[in-house]
Amino acid sequence: MARRPLFSASRIAVALSCTLALSACAPNEQQPNDVHSQMVAPGAPGLEPVWAFSGKTGIGTSYTPYQNGESEQISKVWFSLAQGIVTETMYGLIHNAQLKEMQFIISGDGFTDTEQADTISSIDYLHKDDSGRPLSLAYKVVNKDKQGKYEIEKHIFTDPNSQSLMMKVFFTAHEAGITPYLYVNPHVDNSGSNDIARVSEDGKSLIAYTDQSSSSVVSVISDQAFVQASVGFVGQSDGLTDLQSNGELNWQYTTTTQVSDQLGGNVAMTAQLPTINVKPGQSNTLEATFVVGFGDDKQQSLQHAQRTLTQGYQQVLANYNGIDEAVGWQDYLYSLDALPAMIKSTTDDGQLLYASALVLKAQEDKTHPGALIASLSNPWGDTVSAKVGSTGYKAVWPRDFYQCAMAFLAMGDHQTPKIAFEYLQKVQVTAQTPGYEGVPGWFLQKTHVDGQIEWVGVQLDQTAMPLMLGWQLWQAGVLSDSEINHWYSVMLKSAADFLVTGGEVKLDWNNTHITPLKTQQERWEEQAGYSPSTAAAVIAGLISASDIAKHSGDEQSAKRYLDTAIAMEHKLTALVVTENGLLSLQNDQTQPYYVRLSPNGNPNNTDKLGDNNGRKGLDQRLILDAGFLELVRYGVKPANDKTIVDSIKLVDNTALAENLRVKYLFDAGDGQQTPGYRRYGNDGYGEDEQTGSSYAESGANTPGQRGRVWPFFTGERGHYELAKLTQAKQLTPETKQALINTYVKGMEIFANEGLMLPEQVWDGVGNPTRYKYHKGQGTNSATPLAWTHAEYVKLLRSISDEKVWDYYPNVTEKLNP
Repeated sequence: MARRPLFSASRIAVALSCTLALSACAPNEQQPNDVHSQMVAPGAPGLEPVWAFSGKTGIGTSYTPYQNGESEQISKVWFSLAQGIVTETMYGLIHNAQLKEMQFIISGDGFTDTEQADTISSIDYLHKDDSGRPLSLAYKVVNKDKQGKYEIEKHIFTDPNSQSLMMKVFFTAHEAGITPYLYVNPHVDNSGSNDIARVSEDGKSLIAYTDQSSSSVVSVISDQAFVQASVGFVGQSDGLTDLQSNGELNWQYTTTTQVSDQLGGNVAMTAQLPTINVKPGQSNTLEATFVVGFGDDKQQSLQHAQRTLTQGYQQVLANYNGIDEAVGWQDYLYSLDALPAMIKSTTDDGQLLYASALVLKAQEDKTHPGALIASLSNPWGDTVSAKVGSTGYKAVWPRDFYQCAMAFLAMGDHQTPKIAFEYLQKVQVTAQTPGYEGVPGWFLQKTHVDGQIEWVGVQLDQTAMPLMLGWQLWQAGVLSDSEINHWYSVMLKSAADFLVTGGEVKLDWNNTHITPLKTQQERWEEQAGYSPSTAAAVIAGLISASDIAKHSGDEQSAKRYLDTAIAMEHKLTALVVTENGLLSLQNDQTQPYYVRLSPNGNPNNTDKLGDNNGRKGLDQRLILDAGFLELVRYGVKPANDKTIVDSIKLVDNTALAENLRVKYLFDAGDGQQTPGYRRYGNDGYGEDEQTGSSYAESGANTPGQRGRVWPFFTGERGHYELAKLTQAKQLTPETKQALINTYVKGMEIFANEGLMLPEQVWDGVGNPTRYKYHKGQGTNSATPLAWTHAEYVKLLRSISDEKVWDYYPNVTEKLNP
């Protein structure tokens, strides 16, 4: 974005029209310079609120060891960073956003800039070991003016002992007349449409809350006195709009509403800092520390902020990192005893591994320990309305949950996956589930971390994975014999029973009958039918349940679960493998291969998949999805199974039509290329090929949308290749290193500068969007994605152990006695 010039024609015209015809301006608006007669900001409700860019380069929160009972000292503040600024910041529950963004506006001789649009940004970690591995989620962000007139360095982290975010800032001016302004756009309690903002009576703090009596309160204070401050409605009377008119903060509104009105909207708060004086040929730096405090009322919010500011930058950072007596992030990392061996299987000396450990742990709610979310982001957030609260990906899916729990176990953390497993009872459907009628036992599709129901589709893999996780924790000794027996009776038995019989389901919109193996939704939550990846989880889950039932003394159920799993495996080929497919390699005769999904369990006919995400449904035999690799990972099929091998050849065929193609190659930076894979052919969950607009920006079913490459598939493929080598007894130091160079490094190159792994990366097809993505760059869908970090961690553990980490030997044994 170009610099914003002062005194644009449109701004002059608006000012002139207000002068000549005051009644035609915004309600109660007077001339901008008339500060004393106008203290209430005009222009309610402001522009339509949206969320921030979702491609985060950093996320953070304080590390909190598990405690018995509630404690006021547990910091429940999370933040994210994107495009060089602080973006969504949460307080309370992990999905409860309070800020959309906090950045600086910079005015100087003939220009007004914003950090986000007008600087070149870089990011690094404040606390690292000698090998450059991050030891905490404290960040240093440096934003340099594109024309070299100023530089802003920010150190960002939270206070472990308070409900606050700290930001230490160094403003360096390289010419005279540089004035910084702090600009804060609150979205209190997960919405940007009903906020109220005020400048405190003493002018030392900015305060925001909603028009609801139960509102959270956000306060901003600094150790650098504000020269002046103002609040207003975004795009109408806020500080940015004011500064863009003439480079000066002329509008000094102290509130956005009369006390009697309590009228909310999309508001922003702006505070001016001292102008930085610079002598010719020299530079000068202004230091300031800002604290954003959160609370359930104004007094609490300000107390939290002041406590942090009084404690000081050095001490708060030391507590956050875990220096001296404080327990912080480095303590958590040092407790993970599997990490040192896993470092040897990386190509970056463990930097992404350490970041992944931090990121995975940070994405756990603290009010509800064990609640592991999918991502601290709202997909394509800057084009998504924030008028109504939305969790985005800051919610619980048992599928993503399983991946994360297994990654924690892989790193040597036994406490988190155990507490996470116990948490799952909160999201299982029972007779006590509000509004539910039907057969119990299945796990809810998507919930808030407190268990509040959000989405109600039945996905059989999400009911199988808690069984699988329970078995793994039991085998690892994390759950004792008595504990697994307990959980069998209170949670796992009903889940296994549902996988056997299914039954009637009635919850909210969902009124259906489930007959396993047919799932209402497969792992992409879009289609009903028979899915190879779902089947892999269901079979593994039932065999795991059989082992647990037998141990618990329930011999009858144990036999039932095992018999059902064996029967499912025996009929699987007929349900999901096509023998008269429409795809073949060049002139080769078509061989049987796995389809992505068979809607009716007849993969040889012309059944079409449903229309989805703007894409018209195609013949089931045209759509490839490498989810069949889960059959190998979980032990249902051997790696050298001919249909598996033939299906992989098709997945790897880069000559397929662009819409049907799954595999893409990416530059690894050393002359080599590494593979990446889309979810499936004809995927529409991504940016529009023609217009470059975000997913669903013009509606969820807009033609032209295209799903991009998901990095965790590189890890799934790496797991398969490891299984193939070990089965063939061909794993040597050379072949092992080849796996590392191809699949481990392949995932590492997808990480951004802040070592965040995305949900999707740009595949180079179509319009590169307003962000001008380059191939392999993370998109605005969701970063960091917990599943991607989890898959990376598990791949490292698998290669380190020289065997697939979440393999189920009991599955292979029972299916091949």
